[in-house]
Amino acid sequence: MVPVFGCADCLPELHRRLTAALIPLTTDYEILFVDDASSDGAWAIIAAMSGEDPCVRGLLLSRNFGQHAAITAGLAGSRGRWTVVMDCDLQEPPELIPRLYAKAQEGFDVVHTVRRRRQTAMRRLAGALYFRVRNAVLGTRTGVDHGTLSLLSRRVVDAFLRVGDVHREFLIVLDWLGFDQTTVEMQAADRHSGHSSYTFGRLTRVAIDGMFFQTTRLLRAIVAVGVLVALGGLALAAYNIYVYLTSDPPSGYTSLSVLILLMSGTILVSLGVVGLYVGKVFEQVKGRPLYLVEAEVGVAVDELVEHNP
Repeated sequence: MVPVFGCADCLPELHRRLTAALIPLTTDYEILFVDDASSDGAWAIIAAMSGEDPCVRGLLLSRNFGQHAAITAGLAGSRGRWTVVMDCDLQEPPELIPRLYAKAQEGFDVVHTVRRRRQTAMRRLAGALYFRVRNAVLGTRTGVDHGTLSLLSRRVVDAFLRVGDVHREFLIVLDWLGFDQTTVEMQAADRHSGHSSYTFGRLTRVAIDGMFFQTTRLLRAIVAVGVLVALGGLALAAYNIYVYLTSDPPSGYTSLSVLILLMSGTILVSLGVVGLYVGKVFEQVKGRPLYLVEAEVGVAVDELVEHNP
């Protein structure tokens, strides 16, 4: 299954290459495109491909719910014993699917891909730093070069769909699920056309959500910082009392002002983080569907489809 957003021009070539990769494996397959409310005419292309190829199915989400919700929608709509998840921009080669399937036959339920391509030193450094911190915070093992392209067994798909998190990240959930997992190396290609929809701001939000809001460790870290600040305050108070009793106390209020600023900043940051967690809890307990399907092609559908996490 393929989440689609901002890559309408890639779809015909992606369909051609997927078909060429899958036919040698089996004639019993389906290609499921999930249009995450793209504004570039992707749905018309998906509908046309579905009319020409009975193996193509398509889901149109009612609005843009994000990549990971679109992946969940695709997994919920998939029907095969094995499901391949991949991006739509052709940076991940469909020709790798036979290798993923062969690796899965060795007894693995999840086969990841690891990208091998040239990147700027700054980008690799930033990516490595992010994944190291995230893995340390979450206790995961996801590598910096892990791609979306993955092969999942049916029981992994079913287990993934039982996860009720509103704020989810595909690779983090797979790591949490466990099962036997392995990797296959791939050479990532340049984007076929268009440009990535992940701006710097969006990447930052995804990084923060993925790093902190899958665990309560950040809250525990804030408690530790609060304890350290409190201990520092007690030590400073003891020192001031000692100076007052043994000599002339220092004049001025500079140290007091610095201490107030430090304490106030710590309190405000702590309250802000707690507020973010409360907001995430609020969004979770509202119980809204993770996504809504507005239309479907390739299979008859009589009513709006929804999925509750």
